[in-house]
Amino acid sequence: MAKTHAQFVCNSCGALTRKWQGRCDGCGEWNSITEEQSISSGAPKGLGGKKGRVIELTDLSGPPRGAERHTTGIAEMDRTLGGGIVPGSAILVGGDPGIGKSTLLLQLTGSLARSGMNCVYISGEEAADQVKMRARRLGVQQAEVRFGAETNLRDILTTLDGEKAPDILIIDSIQTMFLDSLDSAPGTVSQVRASSQELIRFAKSRGTAVILVGHVTKDGQIAGPRVLEHMVDTVLYFEGDRGHQFRILRAVKNRFGGTDEIGVFEMTGEGLMEVPNPSSLFLTSRDEDIPGAVVFAGMEGTRPVLVEIEALVAPSPAANPRRAVVGWDSARLAMILAVLDARLGLGFGSSDVYLNVAGGLKISEPAADLAVAAALISSISGKPLKSGTIVFGELALSGEIRPVSQADARLKEASKLGFDAAISPKIGKKGNKQKMVTNEMAKVIDLLNLFEITSKDL
Repeated sequence: MAKTHAQFVCNSCGALTRKWQGRCDGCGEWNSITEEQSISSGAPKGLGGKKGRVIELTDLSGPPRGAERHTTGIAEMDRTLGGGIVPGSAILVGGDPGIGKSTLLLQLTGSLARSGMNCVYISGEEAADQVKMRARRLGVQQAEVRFGAETNLRDILTTLDGEKAPDILIIDSIQTMFLDSLDSAPGTVSQVRASSQELIRFAKSRGTAVILVGHVTKDGQIAGPRVLEHMVDTVLYFEGDRGHQFRILRAVKNRFGGTDEIGVFEMTGEGLMEVPNPSSLFLTSRDEDIPGAVVFAGMEGTRPVLVEIEALVAPSPAANPRRAVVGWDSARLAMILAVLDARLGLGFGSSDVYLNVAGGLKISEPAADLAVAAALISSISGKPLKSGTIVFGELALSGEIRPVSQADARLKEASKLGFDAAISPKIGKKGNKQKMVTNEMAKVIDLLNLFEITSKDL
């Protein structure tokens, strides 16, 4: 007879322990271990003497089953996914509450259904009338999307097994699904892991692309066990600041395409609209040059994006000056400040430093080091950078400026938007195919010469 017993599972890495403890031995996270009930059949461990079935083995040269990809009709979505949705794949979409996950997926299913695909939308959070109201607002009420409001996973899979398998299955959200064979409540580690495993098994066996919506924690990570991100084929994060109208769909894992690709959308009253040129959205138009504002030419996957970096250096009466960062790594800012103090003798130790990436975009690549350094020097000196200039380059601890990848793509995007000058590492004629004036620098002290200042002037 099956027996139930308590076990303790880490929400971050899925490690099992026999008793509760404050810190997980597997991943080192604190307060991540929760209790769950497990069913034991009393059978001996291992395979035993019973034999399994013989599986079919094929070679890699055979053609794949079905179409290679389903194009969604939404260019920004296809870019993030690497060209479209792969049949039989499992996609996890996470984001803050109210950021627009359900809106995006309803527009996605409407676009796919209009192209003749069989789409099923299962909601565990909203009733049918709520989804119909949103569909009417988005203009997809006439699309042949089949909808169901259910949280019992056994009933959902039984319904789908009794008919032709859909091409696309949306589960909104995975934290609301539950298996009646488990005693734990929906949203717990065991329920999320078991429900995801059943849905992924259905996707692989029937060739259905399953898209799971995942809640996020206060830290911005997808709630539930971290093993969930390892189980699926693609992980997408839907980011955005409620104070801004744009939303970013970022791929952090993709077995069928590149990672760090982004799709940019603008939230409007009629839903999410694509933004084919995000640089124009993140740049600020001004009539005069302002100290501390520098335009950085960055790369998001294969797409060049121009964004404005703003820095403000102000005297601090406190013993410990403030370091406030929005849209960039605070540890990276501390490193840049240390390099400027040690190599150039600039006095940031007694000043408050505020750094902001305009538009709410989050930057992670080291190529922004030189732009941040230029913004800080411009702010502390009170001298603005000449308009029409972009900046990019990685800064070493020695004060040297290191080259970055895809320099020509950055310059090409800047030239297209009307910029005529660039401050960069050494590129050479082969790397610069654009008709732009480039000020190539080898060391960070060249920035002082650019602003025509010395450390004694500060």
